[in-house]
Amino acid sequence: MIVQRVVLNSRPGKNGNPVAENFRMEEVCLPDNISEGQVQVRTLYLSVDPYMRCRMNEDTGTDYLTPWRLSQVVDGGGIGIIEESKHTKLTKGDFVTSFYWPWQSKVILDGNSLEKIGRLLGCSRVVGICGTREKCILLTSELGFDAAINYKKENVAEQLRESCPAGVDVYFDNVGGDISDTVISQMNENSHIILCGQISQYNKDVPYPPPLSTAIEAIQKERNITRERFLLLNYKDKFEPGILQLSQWFKEGKLKIKETVINGLENMGAAFQSMMTGGNIGKQIVCISEEIAL
Repeated sequence: MIVQRVVLNSRPGKNGNPVAENFRMEEVCLPDNISEGQVQVRTLYLSVDPYMRCRMNEDTGTDYLTPWRLSQVVDGGGIGIIEESKHTKLTKGDFVTSFYWPWQSKVILDGNSLEKIGRLLGCSRVVGICGTREKCILLTSELGFDAAINYKKENVAEQLRESCPAGVDVYFDNVGGDISDTVISQMNENSHIILCGQISQYNKDVPYPPPLSTAIEAIQKERNITRERFLLLNYKDKFEPGILQLSQWFKEGKLKIKETVINGLENMGAAFQSMMTGGNIGKQIVCISEEIAL
């Protein structure tokens, strides 16, 4: 069987900006038969995420991520539907997901590596920081944020003081750099930083997590601010209950979902480049196959 796949065509360099041309689409043959314990799956959706920028380097700078190899298929989060199964717990028609899904139109996978998909906590004030007026309006008008700051157009320090006059207690950090320094400088004693990502630093040759400046580190220590890395793969045992809880909140209208969807495996590179420059609103997803009927 001939299928399409996306491979890493070139590396942008540790200090370079990734472009669509760093990826290349090609055809490859899948075996006609699958072995015991395997499943053949048709890919429905693939995810592109900031952490993948580290995997474009020869050295990811972390001990939990392996680099993508040149001219080899790229992988990441994905969802698909089983077309053929020789696994005892997975059957034709099951929807499955994996954190290591090859960027291919169809794949043969070890069934044990897949998760079968099953069918608020409150803060007193929630403030978001983003890069466009459109995103700011979305946060406050649809997603329930109390305020939103456009870091490209507004003075973040001034707006943060206005939006959080009592200071900041919890900071979910996805960006790093100057914005994070500004937020940390306004955090309260015994507050907490959830270090999830540092997208502003991914195109630079710096260690992960990037060290804080001397002045900001002094503030952190003086105010007893904790700064802990949030690693998704450390919580595999919570995936299923987490999905069930999120699904329940969504059904109750407590959770809003926003996605930017691009169609076609051939557009994986363009989707990745757009996501890295803030072109998406919500989760960036690539739709590989819309037809789910078998």
